[in-house]
Amino acid sequence: MSHRQAYTSSSRKLVLAFDVGTTYSGISYSILDPGQIPEIRGVTRFPLQEKSGGDSKIPTIIYYDQAGIVRAVGAEALKEGIEDEAEDQLWNKAEWFKLHLRPETESTRHIHEKIPPLPPNKSVVDVFGDFLGYLFQCAKVYIEETHAGGVDLWASVKNSIEFVLTHPNGWEGAQQSKMRDAAIFAGLVPNTREGRARVTFVTEGEASLYFCIQSGLTNDAIRDGEGVLIVDAGGGTIDISAYRRAIPDKGDIFEEIAPPQCHFHGSIFVTHHARVFLEELLQGSRFFDDVPHITKCFDKTTKLSFRNSDEPQYIKFGTARDRDPNLGIRSGQLKLSGLDVSTFFEPSIECIMKGIVEQCAIAHGEITSVFLVGGFAASNWLFARLNESLQSLGMNFCRPDSHVNKAVADGAISFRLDHSVRVRVSKLTYGIQINIPYDPGNPEHVRRHSTSYVEYSGQRRIRGAFGTILSKNTQVSETKEFRKPYSREAGSADEFSSLDVKIKCYRGAQDTPEWMDINSELYTTVCRVQAGNLQHLARKCEAFGTVYYKVNYDVVLFLGFTELTAHIAWEENGIERMSPATIVYDA
Repeated sequence: MSHRQAYTSSSRKLVLAFDVGTTYSGISYSILDPGQIPEIRGVTRFPLQEKSGGDSKIPTIIYYDQAGIVRAVGAEALKEGIEDEAEDQLWNKAEWFKLHLRPETESTRHIHEKIPPLPPNKSVVDVFGDFLGYLFQCAKVYIEETHAGGVDLWASVKNSIEFVLTHPNGWEGAQQSKMRDAAIFAGLVPNTREGRARVTFVTEGEASLYFCIQSGLTNDAIRDGEGVLIVDAGGGTIDISAYRRAIPDKGDIFEEIAPPQCHFHGSIFVTHHARVFLEELLQGSRFFDDVPHITKCFDKTTKLSFRNSDEPQYIKFGTARDRDPNLGIRSGQLKLSGLDVSTFFEPSIECIMKGIVEQCAIAHGEITSVFLVGGFAASNWLFARLNESLQSLGMNFCRPDSHVNKAVADGAISFRLDHSVRVRVSKLTYGIQINIPYDPGNPEHVRRHSTSYVEYSGQRRIRGAFGTILSKNTQVSETKEFRKPYSREAGSADEFSSLDVKIKCYRGAQDTPEWMDINSELYTTVCRVQAGNLQHLARKCEAFGTVYYKVNYDVVLFLGFTELTAHIAWEENGIERMSPATIVYDA
């Protein structure tokens, strides 16, 4: 358990955490009262789930009508008869929409074909915003109805609520920016600098660590600086993160020790593999049109109960009249071999084991324990297969035995309250495109001679080099800055009326990437950093009878917290200035 301190501010505050998952979502919160030790609470009552006995998650589903108006959300979208109503009214269903936020990289392009499209005329920000708005209303009603004086309580904090949004390890600044835009669209915060600052982010992997700390799991598992892997197996993604206690045996201060991983092998892809198998099995039969229904039955029953590949598995989908012994169908029940069912899980299992081995190989310290959390962790087959493999590696392996479905939401609140992780690891190499002095003795320069040019100063330079500012797998404290000096030349000082720098990242395996024309698809623009008018900094120079102007500046990156921040710095009258740089993410 953490040693949480009493809240020291003079005014009450509410912190809300929204865990929008691919298939299910949850809400946790904490009311911060002056002088009191904050507690983490969960919203356990939602519309049409009032009698569920404390269900802390709702389905991540929205129905829109033809006019684009929300008609049903969460449990309302699963009520009896809703599918018939949706079909009659031509409603559009939005599910798994979180995955439309994913970074558009080479490794994620295959996901597009496996997830449902967004409803017509709806962007992912629209849909995400509508769902956040629904969660916000659920939290409001729950707090007003559950707490003594709840209506007055809500009124006293509603204009200053802090929001923590969780996201997969693989999400980057562009995805965080869209999520913040969705929060503004939903009316959670105003579109001002102060309003946007009330929305913060934490990865699902880190939030899961906080949950494990709160559950006391880290006390026994981490000794003498040993590391622990958090495997957050969710509906859409598998997030793998590595941590260790920063000061062994002295409090709950942790540091990340390997670049976090994110893989699209969550439980929905087990269902996807099952559907592909069923389509092939039932092709040409009278049951082929039932494949979507049979797949849904598999998802709700067989997938959850599967635990032995040596035993046949059954999918109950129809009535006694549904029969075809040649296909293994009797009395409305489809018989599958356990071995076939196990193949649906195998890509996820292989992915997790590969990720664990990779993390152990590159971690800044030894990893001895693995915690499995998330909704997919409830699969006994997944747990058994991983346990078998990890025991052979001599690693400790466990999963919390209760409330794993609220691990991320609770952990997100703990992230805000407890501030246990102080060091994180860069998962990519960050830098900018630079033009370097031409060296006629360097074969790589000679090969690229056609890209060279002569600057105003008379120096020949070559385009297309990559200047690393922060390397992958670097441990970064929250206050540590990474900077590199640069300069620009121009024929007129007017050209420095604004300064725009593109921050790029390298997604490949090289430790020190040099040339952006080699595997160019591995270099992507993260964001653009814009500074104001720097004309007054332009230094007048002359070379070979030509007058030109030059500005020296530094690009500064901070990556120790959960969002990348970038600045442009310069020296003015002997004093360093740093712009409150505007960061613009590419759409």
